[in-house]
Amino acid sequence: MTTADTRVAVEATPQAPGPRGRARRRTPRPSATPRHLQSDLTAYLMIAPMVVLLGIFVFWPLVYSFWLSLHSINFYLGNEWVGTQFYRYVLTDERFWDSIKVGVTYAVMVVPTGMVISLILAMFIKTLRGRTASVMKTVVYLPAVLSSVIAAILFAFMGQDAGLINAAIGVVGIEPIAWLNSPTFALPAVALAGVWLGLGVSTLILLSALNEIPESYYESAALDGASFLQQTWYITIPLLRNVFLFLLVTGFTLTIQEFQLPLIMTNGGPVGATKTPNLFIFDSFRENTPYSTSFSLAAALLLFLVLGAISLVIFRLLRSEKAIDA
Repeated sequence: MTTADTRVAVEATPQAPGPRGRARRRTPRPSATPRHLQSDLTAYLMIAPMVVLLGIFVFWPLVYSFWLSLHSINFYLGNEWVGTQFYRYVLTDERFWDSIKVGVTYAVMVVPTGMVISLILAMFIKTLRGRTASVMKTVVYLPAVLSSVIAAILFAFMGQDAGLINAAIGVVGIEPIAWLNSPTFALPAVALAGVWLGLGVSTLILLSALNEIPESYYESAALDGASFLQQTWYITIPLLRNVFLFLLVTGFTLTIQEFQLPLIMTNGGPVGATKTPNLFIFDSFRENTPYSTSFSLAAALLLFLVLGAISLVIFRLLRSEKAIDA
């Protein structure tokens, strides 16, 4: 090997970096936006579509409805500013408060009853395995798939004088009852259909919550000699508190606004015994008066405030808690 070749080989051989020849790491250039602001920006971008949709279909219609309720709406001569006049009319109308009373009574009949039955069904389905559990889930969920209009027609036929309900109670010697024509029994008859329609969703929600409870809790309680009822009272119900809160709030806000069942089964009768708030607003809108639109709009917004107050009371009475695993 010649001297030139040796020199080339020496120059091509990588040299260990010395104190001065140590390789420098390229430091990243600091971003113009801080890291915590970058993460917040990502979150804002993810929720932006939902905020836009809520603004278009919820917030803006709500604000515009409030603005219209301050006017006497006339589709031919234009709107006239009247301030809070229609709100005073609604608040002094006994029919409005009677409909609120009917709606709250209907919700009290439907929601707690449905929650108890759903809890029993969910606890029963939890004990099943395999195909039997799948079949039971499907059967329980069927009412949620069925249209409320069809359910109302079915229960209306069942509540007739010669219907299935009177035939069933006639077996035990009870005289037939005019379920849909009696002011006393009309609302419970409508509530029966409401309970049946809501069983599917609430049962599956409670079943999912039951499966989240660790089995070790029940095993420890069984070792201490706790019975099934004691386990249910001291373990199951407290750990389902947040689920019960969700079902109560959503159940009350939905059932108070029930519209189709009383409209089809009783048309709000007899003597207004089943006229819920939404049915009252609907009938007010159909009245052939110059102020029906403004009156019904003010009533709808006041109903919105009533539902918010009821939800607030439920949150106050039943506060949510975070479950902590021991």
